[in-house]
Amino acid sequence: MNATEKVRIGTRGSPLALAQAHEVGARLAASCPSLAAPGAVDVVVIRTTGDAIQDRPLSEIGGKGLFTRELDEAMLRGDIDLAVHSMKDVPTVLPDGIDLPCMLEREDPRDAFLSLKASCLADLPSGSVVGTASLRRQAQILAHFPHLRVQILRGNVQTRMQRLEEGVVDATLLALAGLRRLGLDGRATSVLDTDEMLPAVAQGAIGITCRASHRAMYDILQPLSHLPTMICVSCERSFLQTLDGSCRTPIAGLAALIEDGTRLLLRGFVANPDGSGVRTGARTGLAEDAIRLGRDLAMELAASPCGRAYGMGG
Repeated sequence: MNATEKVRIGTRGSPLALAQAHEVGARLAASCPSLAAPGAVDVVVIRTTGDAIQDRPLSEIGGKGLFTRELDEAMLRGDIDLAVHSMKDVPTVLPDGIDLPCMLEREDPRDAFLSLKASCLADLPSGSVVGTASLRRQAQILAHFPHLRVQILRGNVQTRMQRLEEGVVDATLLALAGLRRLGLDGRATSVLDTDEMLPAVAQGAIGITCRASHRAMYDILQPLSHLPTMICVSCERSFLQTLDGSCRTPIAGLAALIEDGTRLLLRGFVANPDGSGVRTGARTGLAEDAIRLGRDLAMELAASPCGRAYGMGG
């Protein structure tokens, strides 16, 4: 890049989103000497629909895209050069003119359990209230622990932790990756095994989008991209896309490289919001067939009686 150029990074304004954007900025400065000068990387905060509406579940106000739409629009206008996203918020189909050439190495994708009253979900007394805005978490909680209650709890990490401390809920679940990026992982009471709580598709991964026509961005992003993360997240997103997943359907998926990185193991979960109709499955295949592997597992779950019952797979 020209030494006089500036890279403008678009991001939401939450503490976690800002931490992720500044992490990307620091990595760009470290990998590209022309971006190490003061002011060469600028972080631009953009308020999204998902941030503006906090009194309703995401499923009621549009689902996927609520945390990315305004960033995409700013990028297409040329107001920003890059946008930094939590990959679990990114729709599986990107707008025309937007590309996703880079993902940072994935953090731990598991969910953390936070409570002042119990050490894990299994220790919560009957009738305890678990706060979450995620239908994925809700469905798995109710499937494993039907004696618990789930209450909608939205807001950023700090807001949800405050509601817990105020006694609004007895427990909550947060992505361990987000807590770590904020230096708050010590506040987690415990970390949930993926057999108990399968993560959201792409949880723990940071993605960076740019305009498809802005080829210079591809060059500066290439050193930051982590291929194993790209493979696993692409597999999970293929699974989600084939199920036509949105915030209205509880879907979870986690892919991992096995056998020295040559093969993938994908696990998937689909259910009704009340925890009924659970359908799980797993597939293994070559890492180079990641997208097909995700599609195949999705079609298997969609073809099941439970999958047909809640209209999966189109």
